[in-house]
Amino acid sequence: MTSQEAREKAAAIEAQEQDRQPGLESEMQPPAEFIREDYEGSGKLEGNVAIVTGGDSGIGRAAAVHFAREGADVAVLYLDEEADAETTAEMVEDEGQESLTIAGDVRDSAFCQVAVEEVVEELGDLNVLVNNAAVQVVKTDLTDITDEQWEETFATNIHGYFYMTKAALPHLQDGDTIVNTTSINAFKGNDTLVDYSTTKGAIVAFTRSLSQQLAGEGVRVNQVAPGPIWTPLIPATIGQFDPEAVAEFGRDVPMGRPGQPSELGPAYVYLACEDSSYMSGQTLHINGGSIIGG
Repeated sequence: MTSQEAREKAAAIEAQEQDRQPGLESEMQPPAEFIREDYEGSGKLEGNVAIVTGGDSGIGRAAAVHFAREGADVAVLYLDEEADAETTAEMVEDEGQESLTIAGDVRDSAFCQVAVEEVVEELGDLNVLVNNAAVQVVKTDLTDITDEQWEETFATNIHGYFYMTKAALPHLQDGDTIVNTTSINAFKGNDTLVDYSTTKGAIVAFTRSLSQQLAGEGVRVNQVAPGPIWTPLIPATIGQFDPEAVAEFGRDVPMGRPGQPSELGPAYVYLACEDSSYMSGQTLHINGGSIIGG
């Protein structure tokens, strides 16, 4: 997708909403792009097995399909969006790789343990873990965030990362990788997503701390911090609060548009493969030109 094509796709985004999270790809207008037609794999993940949580749609689907084009078999973990998950699996298989779909809730540590064991049994190994599943709810006033919402956001966005990582670690060896999805909001904050932004900050600390703990074992831990990306989570969250705001989503970054999942997929490949062999505890900022840090 050229810059002009990306701008045209962004301009086509209309006011819309979805009534539940994480949202459905089939209801998005326009649909997102997950991998560029001209993206050529070169076997960077040949023989690897990857788990992608939240792999049914959006950024997770982009990571899964890019991994497959680079030679990896992929397990897609999802909550209950079966049709979207099956579409991701079909896209993986279209790349000539094996896929596995597993429905469940990463807030449940027992599920995470069982899911990892199923992946190892069915696909034969585990080399890459992508922690990506997340929820967010727009609230403009802290006092409107219920205790239940606060706890649910933490349970999915950071507890789930801990549970999945803890389950995966016994299977990860020298050269294997963990890639976490944080957010630009971890670094800049967001006054309408206080609980979400807080969990994304926790992911930054989790990534950095775990990278130091595992460095001696040769397991690298890095993260991607997306800016505004066109995924089903947008109409399912911002759209519920203000459908008209969806049409303006991402216009406030220097590039003036939201990103496509296809523009993040290569970042996950880089962090998962040997190209980033001297990199751990670090963040790739894919955010449309917003400056983060000094």
